[in-house]
Amino acid sequence: MTHENNHYSHRTGWLRAAVLGANDGIVSIASLIIGVASAHADIEDILLAGVAGLVAGAMSMAAGEYVSVSSQADTEKADIALEQYHLIRDINYEIQELTDIYITRGVEPELAGKVAEQLMAHDALGAHLRDELGLHERINAKPTQAALTSAAMFTLGAAMPLLAIMVAPASQIIPAVTITSLLSLATLGTLAAYLGRASMLTGAARVVFWGALAMGFTALTGTLFEMAV
Repeated sequence: MTHENNHYSHRTGWLRAAVLGANDGIVSIASLIIGVASAHADIEDILLAGVAGLVAGAMSMAAGEYVSVSSQADTEKADIALEQYHLIRDINYEIQELTDIYITRGVEPELAGKVAEQLMAHDALGAHLRDELGLHERINAKPTQAALTSAAMFTLGAAMPLLAIMVAPASQIIPAVTITSLLSLATLGTLAAYLGRASMLTGAARVVFWGALAMGFTALTGTLFEMAV
């Protein structure tokens, strides 16, 4: 009998950016289209709003991901530099610190001390980054990867409601965009849950719920705007 030992937490970085980008692309552009269409705008204006929203949204997602993940990377670099300084300044204290960590995790004091000394002899910085700070790589954050992934997936997600505009009759834009977007969200939630080995039903339900809520509010906004003007 073979024992499968595959884990999935290593996917969280790019999977989070991909799901966030695609979800935002579908929800924001579908909501934008439905809001404008609810005010009975011309088809050309609706399409222009959707395309402009796609370009602006993709760039915003890329910039936002790059800036936020860069901030995380800067913090990790600062922690690494501080830990290197501590190792140079007082190696004995750092050994005891690592020993205490293992003791609190249930290792007997004598064994904890031996483990700490051996790990420190092998890779002192790596041991502290992993067991004291929770950094399993020297730099976990990848700003460029997150930015490109998020922008690309936003564009892919936004393309779904835009395609619905192009193929649906002018009188059916709102239901066509709504149905296409909700189906796309359900597919996205299911796929993301599958890749993360989570509940696919739960994954699909939560993105569909929030997507439908966003589209409903923007439809109401467009209707109220038309009534006001």
